[in-house]
Amino acid sequence: MKYSIITLFPDIIHMYCSASIIGRARSNGIISIEPVNPRDFTYDVHRSVDDTPYGGGSGMVLMCEPIFSAVESIKKETKSILIMTTPQGKPLNQNIVKELTAYNQLIILCGHYEGFDERIRTGLKPMEISVGDFVMTGGELAALCIIDSTARLLPGVLGKDDSAKEESFCNGLLEYPHYTRPSEYREMKVPEILLSGHHKNINNWRRTQSIIRTYDRRPDLIKQANLTDQEKKLLDEYILSKVKE
Repeated sequence: MKYSIITLFPDIIHMYCSASIIGRARSNGIISIEPVNPRDFTYDVHRSVDDTPYGGGSGMVLMCEPIFSAVESIKKETKSILIMTTPQGKPLNQNIVKELTAYNQLIILCGHYEGFDERIRTGLKPMEISVGDFVMTGGELAALCIIDSTARLLPGVLGKDDSAKEESFCNGLLEYPHYTRPSEYREMKVPEILLSGHHKNINNWRRTQSIIRTYDRRPDLIKQANLTDQEKKLLDEYILSKVKE
């Protein structure tokens, strides 16, 4: 996977993508990171990429020419997609992350200042993605979210490729609780079933805990979960016990 990031702050991208799992994937050649700075496509002494908005108002707006030139300078791979990070975009979720891994190049356009000249949207027709209902100073953090979440699904990035299959949202539910040594800490004990060595019972416990945790914390997700009749019955029993409390 090749990531081409159009950003005014390439150091932010390089710093994050040089560490931990993403840094290792980069070193191993599984992913490549290519920051492209729109300032490199300006011609005035100040290397201006923004200007005041027509019609008045606060803030500065990213201009068309440096952005178009930056996008057009990138060598496109066989299957690439242009993404704009913006609070106006589709909320990023695991389904979108999976869809993006079908491409071999993500070109990510990071916003900054007051936003983009609307002709950037009109002319380049990017896929618009938001990482939440809030506004940040720039799109670099959103771009890193997209890089990290997609890269970890690529073969060879995680230590065990099955690890990504058990994480939150991968099966429509939140992940079950985890424990490690010691088996007791400050009078808090690891559930006995996890110490039993009975893998079928452990898997059943984990699935049940995942369902309960999703119901408690993200009831909107539980409505979409593909539960068996037995799991629905267990959930009904849990809900009834909560009501009695």
